[in-house]
Amino acid sequence: MKGFKVLVLAVFLITVFASLGMAKKLVYGYVTPGPDTWYRKDVEGFVYAANLAGVEVVVLNSDYDVEKEISNIQTLVNMKVDGMCIFSFNPNGAFIAARECAKAGIPLVVTDNVGEVLKSKDPVVACIDFNWDAMGKDIAQYVATNYPGENIAVIMGRLEHVPVQMFLKSFEPAVKELGKNKIVAIRDGQYIPDEAVKQAQDLIESGYKFSVLFVFNEEMGAAVVRMLKSRGLLNNPIKVITTNGAPYGIELIKEGGIKYSISSSPGWEGFVSFLALHSYVTGKIKALRQWIFLPITPITPETIDDKTKVVPWDIDPVWIQLTKEYFPEYKGLLDVLN
Repeated sequence: MKGFKVLVLAVFLITVFASLGMAKKLVYGYVTPGPDTWYRKDVEGFVYAANLAGVEVVVLNSDYDVEKEISNIQTLVNMKVDGMCIFSFNPNGAFIAARECAKAGIPLVVTDNVGEVLKSKDPVVACIDFNWDAMGKDIAQYVATNYPGENIAVIMGRLEHVPVQMFLKSFEPAVKELGKNKIVAIRDGQYIPDEAVKQAQDLIESGYKFSVLFVFNEEMGAAVVRMLKSRGLLNNPIKVITTNGAPYGIELIKEGGIKYSISSSPGWEGFVSFLALHSYVTGKIKALRQWIFLPITPITPETIDDKTKVVPWDIDPVWIQLTKEYFPEYKGLLDVLN
């Protein structure tokens, strides 16, 4: 009889502790593709939201290695994490994660995959993206309006990266349709500043005739600006245009080194990726195959110092404000996090 009472008391205490939020702590896994600043900031945004929610995060870096990425996915599956987010650098990574997570019953959110994984037969909670299609058209329109008749050279990130492909899929036809400019070369900068500089130098020394240089992100763009400036070619005649709205990019825009960019914060993207996953795991939103787009904003003199327009890359409470505005479905969750 005494043993029965002890058992009843133990069950009661477990129930009380669970109701007080002392149940097993949730653990999410995050597979990140490489050391690039964009990816690091995406992770920081995810972890920031997780810390607010009291969720533990295991981050595994694939270092742009396909086999390592597969190993990272399997490691998290074997750990039986409560949810997973993957940011893959190649088209197959997200599909592999979807398959393995489906077999293990682990909810999955995919970042920057332009919705490709939603074609999988395996269930995915959500894809979190920026509108790369709109971004390509916006850059084409800016160049056509401001530099008509000038040739464009392009240095992208990794050409196998799906957002890169999506951007080019809209950018190239838009340039052709507008009819004001011509693309003379497209190079792969591999998201590595030194490689972007090497490609820019080769474009110049190979005799390509261009005066507009589009560089896919500002980490590469900043390095290219420094090289052009050292050679007396910056804005004489080569103008640099890029994307992302990184802190160092903002400063270069103010100085005139970068002529135009578009704000897209990876930190906020990581923050929203967590909310999409956590809202599903906690049962607040049960929808699958969601495709969630974060807004993009042209960086102009009027918007450049407005955090609600040019969204910070570094952790900032404005992410909470913006999320409530653009994603009201997470408001209740955010109120709890606050």
